[in-house]
Amino acid sequence: MTERSSTLRAFLATEAAGGFVLIAAAALALIIANSPLAAAYFDMLGTRLGGLSLLHWVNDALMAIFFLLVGLEIKREMLAGELSSWRQRSLPGLAAAAGMAVPALIYLAVAGGDPQAARGWAIPAATDIAFALGVLALLGPRVPASLKIFLTALAILDDMGAVAIIAVFYTEQLALLPLAAALAGLAILYALNRLGVTRLTPWLLIGALVWFAMLKSGVHATLAGVAVAMTVPLRAKPAVSPLHRLEHRLQPWVAFVIVPIFGFANAGVSFAGLDPATVLGPVPLGVALGLFLGKQLGIAAAAGVAIKLGWASLPAHATWRQFYGVAILCGIGFTMSLFIGALAFGEGSALNEAAKLGVLAGSLLSALAGYLLLAGTQPASSARNADTNASG
Repeated sequence: MTERSSTLRAFLATEAAGGFVLIAAAALALIIANSPLAAAYFDMLGTRLGGLSLLHWVNDALMAIFFLLVGLEIKREMLAGELSSWRQRSLPGLAAAAGMAVPALIYLAVAGGDPQAARGWAIPAATDIAFALGVLALLGPRVPASLKIFLTALAILDDMGAVAIIAVFYTEQLALLPLAAALAGLAILYALNRLGVTRLTPWLLIGALVWFAMLKSGVHATLAGVAVAMTVPLRAKPAVSPLHRLEHRLQPWVAFVIVPIFGFANAGVSFAGLDPATVLGPVPLGVALGLFLGKQLGIAAAAGVAIKLGWASLPAHATWRQFYGVAILCGIGFTMSLFIGALAFGEGSALNEAAKLGVLAGSLLSALAGYLLLAGTQPASSARNADTNASG
């Protein structure tokens, strides 16, 4: 086994295990939000520390570390990983693009009549890699490794699209002086990269200053994580590569602490007083349909066209049924969808609470449908043996 494939397998294992922790954290939040502890839960999230609410600290500070890891993963995969060539990027790239566009169009068709609700068009465009890989882990050998790698690549490109959407569509008025300070910090980090500095301390210290400047600039502070990640040096040998070392150190913290905390803080939706009119309102219905139908239809259609035209090929040892099952699982949009919902509508707003219902419903439907479809397939080893016997 090569060093790169070993690193990828370790990453997938961490993400899958983190998915189980995230599911547990989200379930706990839902239980508490609908129990006698609900008032204490929401009061805790509103507690102010240093001028910001606890929920604000989670969504703007802790999630900046999540986006730092996302940025490191994007850079590594684009330069030296599963997305390092156009041939490797073609299938997940086309699938990711269609898998973002179709859910957005479905959402706008359902909820776009209200200009305020239309701001949530990007909510169903995201895929939660930890949650999806957690479901795949339950299926064991029934899903070939090539499809897990495809899902990871698609989710990484999905994250790139989400970062671009946040930067372009959810940035409010800009404060030029803090923005200039953030750019100056990034310029210093770039200079350190060119000078061959490999110690992580400068990136962490200056990165924290970049985050603070971004927070004050009007650009969403979490984007500082991606921007800083782009300056971290990537070296051929992981042992001496700052990017590999930082990614390795961040993975368990993000998977088992930061993302579950985010899920616990954002998934708590009270079902008290809910009626069919609320549940089937334009925002929750648009989000749910975008995630559940839009994702699978966009990804499967784009992949089918790409493979038919010879631009790409089906992942090794995978059947179309298995591929479609993974496409359904891409409708699990949990973490990034909740994050974009808060940006679109504002934390604690009625529309954001409605969007959370849609995220939960769409993600749950996608998880169940994808799991049931994949559970009925042969293990990858059995499928390969059957093909071998048939050809013999």
